Amino acid sequence: MISRSLGPEFGGAVGLCFYLGTTFAGAMYILGTIEILLTYISPSAAIFKAEEVGDETEAMLNNMRVYGTCIITLMAIVVFVGVKYVNKLALVFLACVILSIIAIYAGVIKTAFDPPDFPICLLGNRTLSKRSFDVCAKFTESNNETKTTTLWRLFCDSPFLNATCDDYFSLNNVTEIQGIPGIMSGVLTDNLWSSYSEKGSIVEKKDQPSVAGSEETKMSGLPYVFTDIMTYFTMLVGIYFPSVTGIMAGSNRSGDLKDAQKSIPTGTILAISTTSFIYLSCIVLFGACIEGVILRDKFGEAVNGNLVVGTLAWPSPWVIVIGSFFSTCGAGLQSLTGAPRLLQAIARDGIVPFIQVFGHGKANGEPTWALLLTAGICEIGILIASLDSVAPILSMFFLMCYMFVNLACAVQTLLRTPNWRPRFKYYHWTLSFLGMSLCLALMFICSWYYALIAMLIAGCIYKYIEYRGAEKEWGDGIRGLSLNAARYALLRVEDGPPHTKNWRPQLLVLLNLDSEQLVKHPRLLSFTSQLKAGKGLTIVGSVLQGIFLDKCTETQKAEENVKSLMGVEKTKGFCQIVVSPNFRDGISYLIQSAGLGGMKHNTVLMAWPQSWKQTENRFSWKNFVDTVRETTAAQQALLVAKNIDLFPTNQERFTEGNIDVWWIVHDGGMLMLLPFLLRQHKVWRKCKMRIFTVAQMDDNSIQMKKDLQMFLYHLRLNAEVEVVEMFENDISAFTYEKTLMMEQRSQMLKQMQLSKNEREREIQSITDESRGSIRRKSYSSPQSIGQDAQALLTNDYREEEAQLIHDRNTASHSAPVVKASVAAAVPEKVQMTWTKEKFVAEKHKTKDSNVSGFKDIFNMKPEWGNLNQSNVRRMHTAVKLNGVVLNKSQHAQLVLLNMPGPPKNRKGDENYMEFLEVLTEGLDRVLLVRGSGREVITIYS
Repeated sequence: MISRSLGPEFGGAVGLCFYLGTTFAGAMYILGTIEILLTYISPSAAIFKAEEVGDETEAMLNNMRVYGTCIITLMAIVVFVGVKYVNKLALVFLACVILSIIAIYAGVIKTAFDPPDFPICLLGNRTLSKRSFDVCAKFTESNNETKTTTLWRLFCDSPFLNATCDDYFSLNNVTEIQGIPGIMSGVLTDNLWSSYSEKGSIVEKKDQPSVAGSEETKMSGLPYVFTDIMTYFTMLVGIYFPSVTGIMAGSNRSGDLKDAQKSIPTGTILAISTTSFIYLSCIVLFGACIEGVILRDKFGEAVNGNLVVGTLAWPSPWVIVIGSFFSTCGAGLQSLTGAPRLLQAIARDGIVPFIQVFGHGKANGEPTWALLLTAGICEIGILIASLDSVAPILSMFFLMCYMFVNLACAVQTLLRTPNWRPRFKYYHWTLSFLGMSLCLALMFICSWYYALIAMLIAGCIYKYIEYRGAEKEWGDGIRGLSLNAARYALLRVEDGPPHTKNWRPQLLVLLNLDSEQLVKHPRLLSFTSQLKAGKGLTIVGSVLQGIFLDKCTETQKAEENVKSLMGVEKTKGFCQIVVSPNFRDGISYLIQSAGLGGMKHNTVLMAWPQSWKQTENRFSWKNFVDTVRETTAAQQALLVAKNIDLFPTNQERFTEGNIDVWWIVHDGGMLMLLPFLLRQHKVWRKCKMRIFTVAQMDDNSIQMKKDLQMFLYHLRLNAEVEVVEMFENDISAFTYEKTLMMEQRSQMLKQMQLSKNEREREIQSITDESRGSIRRKSYSSPQSIGQDAQALLTNDYREEEAQLIHDRNTASHSAPVVKASVAAAVPEKVQMTWTKEKFVAEKHKTKDSNVSGFKDIFNMKPEWGNLNQSNVRRMHTAVKLNGVVLNKSQHAQLVLLNMPGPPKNRKGDENYMEFLEVLTEGLDRVLLVRGSGREVITIYS
């Protein structure tokens, strides 16, 4: 019931605890049977005898161990023979119990007019043990001669009247009162209030007169009745509670019931009502008939070990003795019958692997192996032999079971599960919640340390089932609770974009599958799990080409393969397989639609297409570049792992080495954040982080290094910093990727609707200012200024380029390498720098200027067109930068590099791929990083 409502983990954990509770209860009942046998039926049958005074308890425990082992063997044989014999014996036992209960009520009525003779001896107000003497007096008169009694000799140093006696004995009289004064005696008023005592204290009658001695003498050896344990309410509840646990016996055997839906509720409610009435009425009647000192005398020392309730009952004490004996026998048999079936049911569910063998039994379904285990555990309880030691832990196991039964009902109701349709018309979820709260409170009230032990045992079983247990889907309530919580959280998350300090890479991992629907690069998932030290979302996606109706089976197979690999690589996340007629469109669908609400990916992780030059490869460079474009359009970050098959698995460990970050362009902090996240994983934990930034020859490298170190200090990142100096013409094309083509410049001037003369003046003013203020190296072959200006005006498609000062990203988040202005070359040392200020001024000067012109300029993409002079220069940049990176980072465990954007003109896609290939050549493991345009790291915690 619990496993189907709250999940297999809860069901298995609580079920096993309930099984242990039921099994140990069986041991407790058998110990009770032995105690009745050896104390009241046949004391002479004891094998072990007490050799000295005070050894009685140890001898009794040893007798219990021997006789208990014999009785449990006998009971196990009866249960093994068949449950039908247990059911027949149960009727006999029930008849004996009913007779005993009737005898008790009859005896109570009899005390009203004829109470039994049941004397107890008091010294002052202290109860005396009658096991050591027979006459309740200090001395007796016989033939006009005063003789001291055995009691005198116990308290005095000699039998003579002039002997030195115990001070309390001398000052107080010995009196004899009736232990069972009867229901009309008014003793109820004395017993109405609690009277708890410390361990080793004397059992006293409060209203009896007494004189305290001048000094307290040593109590040991004197025939007082002492308490053997400290008593308090919660401890007594823990001991008494197992006596009411039999109400679930019918549920344990529900498999044998003809109509369980009808029988269990009817039988359980009747059992609760009957036992509650009998227990409560007996407690009140005992308090009204019997002296309090006898009720607190655990072993009946004051009445020479006689059975008090037996003396109270009518017509004979033997009715109670035989009824108690058969009651405990029957309860033990019920435990040995129910517990194996409980274990068998848990084993057959298959949720706990190591107990599955106990699901088997005889041909008729009798749980043979489970019975053997149950008998073995019972034997452990019998070897403990102390009822007081066994009872509290039993209470915890039963209370835990009842608590989760109540919780299961409450959860099902609160979640409004469609299949939760209770037949009991008076049911309300508040009753279940109240029952659960009472059980939890009672666990800690009874014994907080036993409660913690029981919870620890249940917790260990829960984690074991979660870790090793078989997967079961029973539509449990916890899943419904999770769905409700997930829905609520998603609605809350979608309220707004996350703050920078909450940003973490929510990954969409693009996998490539082969013809067998197997993952081509499993190491990509290894890298994903290593990167997910930052937690967050992971969606693993892949695309199958074709029509969904035709590819259903392949889609399921692919999903199973991917999920299996995710399990192996310990990648926590979701799998999404998309079927599309076109591979490129499928990737686009994933980038656009993966995720739900606020739980959408913000970063795409993919492998570099190693064989991109082979045109038959379906994930060709065209698809790759288009994916780069689409992530940029979706404002998502992009991570490209090159040589992914050389990346470490989760089992590998780097004992040394570096993670090198080449910080060319500030990308919102992605390059800083990724090494930090990787170093949280044990694979990369011992690697050091190094950050390289590129400076030009005329930069202040020392100041730049200090600034970067201070920046990292505020970010609380530990990393070595190194500034690499390069000539400006080696890095300009890479560092400032948003460039203006001559063609784009002409289009922009047209948008501003300048006349031909105004255009000439504009070009001239730019060249004059550049010539006067900035001295740069030239990239181009010698040409005259006039020729260049003429080319600008007449040829709109001339592919010489000018560099923009700031792009939108670097303007707002300037990295140390970004300088105030930079210009790409035009012929013969002529620098053409198009500044933002000049453009704005020109815009305001011209009335008809286009408003979108400004944005168009700052959103321009670099062109990677045909292999002309510009691309030769770009390759020169890649080769130079690659040389510098190889020189510094060839032996690094991982190199992170900024990834320049793709060309706007699709004709340049192949040159763009060549550029990236040249840039990363010779490096083992490379992660190309392209930021999303937003800050992802902050100095605030």
